Amino acid sequence: MTGSFLGLLLGVGLALVWWSLWPAPEPRSGAPGAVGRYRDRWRDDVLLAGLGGLGLSTLAALSVLVAAVVAVLAAAVTGVPAIAVAFGLMGAAAVPVTVRARARRRRAELREVWPEAIDHVASAVRAGLALPEALVQLSDRGPGPLREPFAAFALDYRATGRFVDALDGLKDRMADPVADRLVEALRIAREVGGTDLGRLLRTLSEFLRADGRARAELAARQSWTVNAARLALAAPWLVLLMLATRGTALEAYREPGGVVVLVVGAVASLLAYRLMLRIGRLPEEQRVLR
Repeated sequence: MTGSFLGLLLGVGLALVWWSLWPAPEPRSGAPGAVGRYRDRWRDDVLLAGLGGLGLSTLAALSVLVAAVVAVLAAAVTGVPAIAVAFGLMGAAAVPVTVRARARRRRAELREVWPEAIDHVASAVRAGLALPEALVQLSDRGPGPLREPFAAFALDYRATGRFVDALDGLKDRMADPVADRLVEALRIAREVGGTDLGRLLRTLSEFLRADGRARAELAARQSWTVNAARLALAAPWLVLLMLATRGTALEAYREPGGVVVLVVGAVASLLAYRLMLRIGRLPEEQRVLR
């Protein structure tokens, strides 16, 4: 018994010695998973929507609160629990839909003014201004939508004198793919120097203008698809809301068959809406340089 135990200890010790001879594998730093990408995209949308002071948990709590209020009101008007639950779920979806809509409008607004801002920086650098001062000037003379974030950049830079840290803060506040590209280009120009910064900025400005023209034309042609999807989604529920004024018309939804009709209708409406949006959706830029 003792010999077997000593042999086992010897084997474990030799295995540990052999294991220690090999370097430990470094943790993988690959791309984030689906949950991480979804969380990052939501954080970017919240920042672009101007709700940076609210966390994701606060927005989730707000969605639950709106859902509860809408469900209570629907129950008071219709007296049908199934309809109250259906409208409560719509109320819960209203918060993220509103945030995404505001973020989409903000992103489109920034896409229109970035070429002008980049031209201003290129002109200032060509006139002999230092790169940090050229960016600081955007807080006073730049396009309106960009003045506030660049004013915060100016405060950071003047308070710390650290250009790279101020650029990182600007990139986090903007949460915009174009801002990411501009910040990384300026970071490289600051670190390695060179005389091609003006040419790089002019090239980026021309590319953004061409991309903006193409997107505007495609968005004009795509708008009818989005409007048709929204109308198709809202129409049956507007009819159901009109039926709520007639109490006898809602009696069918108190039965199990009526609940099934509501569930099937909600699922079909959601799937059709998502499918139509996916068919007509323009590709969105991703923050690959976050």
